[in-house]
Amino acid sequence: QVQLVESGGGLVQAGDSLILSCAASGRTFSNYNMGWFRQAPAKERDFVAAISGSSTMTYYADFVKGRFTISRDNAKSTVYLQMNSLKPEDTAVYYCAADSSMFTLRSGNSNYWGQGTQVTVSS
Repeated sequence: QVQLVESGGGLVQAGDSLILSCAASGRTFSNYNMGWFRQAPAKERDFVAAISGSSTMTYYADFVKGRFTISRDNAKSTVYLQMNSLKPEDTAVYYCAADSSMFTLRSGNSNYWGQGTQVTVSS
């Protein structure tokens, strides 16, 4: 089992920055690819970003490229999402996920999910 706990969400203004963190426990963190997803009210959950266990590969949704950066610290068993130039349409609950398969992770079918953290961007 892998337990994931997100933190760092909040209310910010358009153009501001925010850093989300996801702390993992339970298994060897570096064995897992990690990802961020988001779900806005009345919308489906969308892939945001993913990073491989050794940080050699990163993937981003088109709508966050150039604004968001995913990173991880395996010594701290934590993955981060640096969000810059936030827009009102970035408002959503952000979830982190873990999977040994990058394909499974990016498809949104991971078995391990955090509880989510709310990000609200005001205009």
